[in-house]
Amino acid sequence: MTSLIRRQLIKGIASLPLSGIALPGLVQAQAPQVIRFGVSNAGVGNPPRISTSTLAIAQSQRVVEEEFKKDGIRVEWIFFKGEGPAVNEALSNNQLDFATQGGLPAIVGRSVGLDTRAVFISSSRANTFLLAGRDSTIKSVADLRGKRIAFHKGTATQLAVNRILSLHGLSERDVRVMNLDPAASQAALQAGDLDAIFGAITILRLREAGAAKLVFTTRDAAVATSPSQVVANQAFASRHPELTQRTVKALVRAAQWVSDERNREDVFATWSKGGSITADMYREEYDGVPLAERLSPVFDPFVVARMRQSVEDAHKFKLIRKPFDIHAWIDTRYLDASLKELGLDKHWPRFDASGKRIGHAAIA
Repeated sequence: MTSLIRRQLIKGIASLPLSGIALPGLVQAQAPQVIRFGVSNAGVGNPPRISTSTLAIAQSQRVVEEEFKKDGIRVEWIFFKGEGPAVNEALSNNQLDFATQGGLPAIVGRSVGLDTRAVFISSSRANTFLLAGRDSTIKSVADLRGKRIAFHKGTATQLAVNRILSLHGLSERDVRVMNLDPAASQAALQAGDLDAIFGAITILRLREAGAAKLVFTTRDAAVATSPSQVVANQAFASRHPELTQRTVKALVRAAQWVSDERNREDVFATWSKGGSITADMYREEYDGVPLAERLSPVFDPFVVARMRQSVEDAHKFKLIRKPFDIHAWIDTRYLDASLKELGLDKHWPRFDASGKRIGHAAIA
């Protein structure tokens, strides 16, 4: 068999439903010794750990490791201080098989030709926070006009900031932006070199320490939130569709556990372990919010609408050169097969494009 025919057969596998895949030895690629999972932050603790979302539970409970233990396949969690852009570089060099990313980095990567597929949702409504100095006169997003603000460009936060500013009649041109990673921006705010900073929940430690005040959060603005997804490197998924499906199945098990209200306190304890965010801060963030609403792995209409809007916004705000069809990017075959196998087809609530609950029925 020529190498061309072999490549065509392997490519064809990726387009088939998983339930119909037969993997004769002729076309089944040799199993790898390790599955490499990229994480778009520096992590917390030593060795580094993921601090929030379903992925933190998956890592701490070693669900992926247990799935492949009998096969002798190791799992490596690789953390990137350079966040999403650094993960994209590793994906482009085929140094990762899977990665967890916020909206913008994954979108940027796909827009410039990275052959990835979104296969799992690790958090459906990631919030963004705005902090100002403790004694600042800033009371709202509208007060940022002409002010010195910071966020890490190229990350999910940049897209969220553009959305938030737009909702309040502003754009990046109306503020003085400094491109700083979360640690540097927090230090600059404390030193008085900035008027305000945007970021994920990790920046709230400044408020807890009395060094800053919370001005705005997207918690009550669903359209300004964005999902975080796990993407698969299509080069890996094409060679190893069974391993890809088993990886997603392990993540679904973690999602089932993390979205169970009986585990709420254990979830917060795990997330806060070794990090700067306390369990009390997570209790505040999730007060009145069912875990299953924020930690569903499902690509429901709300998630799909947010992903589509993220692509459109990234183009509108000139963060990518051209938009793309998200339906060619989202690949639910692995998730669908996992939900069916585990009997979880209707386990998580679904929401329409506006964020209104529509029940548990499976979404076509």
